[in-house]
Amino acid sequence: MSAKHFVIFYVDKPEASAAFYSALLNRPPVESSPTFALFALDAGLMLGLWSRHTVEPAAAGRGGCTELAFTVPDPDALNQRHIDWSLRGLPILQAPTNMDFGRTFVALDPDGHRLRVFAPAPEPAQAEAKAEADLITIPAFRGA
Repeated sequence: MSAKHFVIFYVDKPEASAAFYSALLNRPPVESSPTFALFALDAGLMLGLWSRHTVEPAAAGRGGCTELAFTVPDPDALNQRHIDWSLRGLPILQAPTNMDFGRTFVALDPDGHRLRVFAPAPEPAQAEAKAEADLITIPAFRGA
C-alpha cells in the first residue's frame, strides 16, 4: 500500500486556489495544471485541488462540509496562526476558543472549505504537572 494519502478539494478555480494554498502553506505545488494542483503536506498527506467543473463523476457538494485540520504545538502558536491568517484576509468562521480537545479556530478558503487549526489539550498527567507548578505555596505560619 502506498505511504501517500490524499485529500481532494473540488474548487472553482484551481490556479487561484493553488496560489492561495501556496502562500498559506509556504510551499509550491508539486504538480500543477489548469484543472488540478497537488501539494505535499506532512507525514505523506497530499492535498489535491481539482476543478469542480472537470471532476468525473461530477461533484454534487460544495466546500464547508468537511475540514482540513492543522495541528500546532501549543495555544501560543495557535494564536499566532490566527493573527497571521486574519491579516491575510481569510474569513474566520470560529475565533480562537477552548474546546474539549484543545484550543482551536476555523477559517475558510476561497471555496468555503473549512480549515481548522488546533493545539491539542495537554494529556491529564501534563495538565496535573502544570497545575502543580503553577501553585503558589505560602509557608505555614508558625506562632511563637
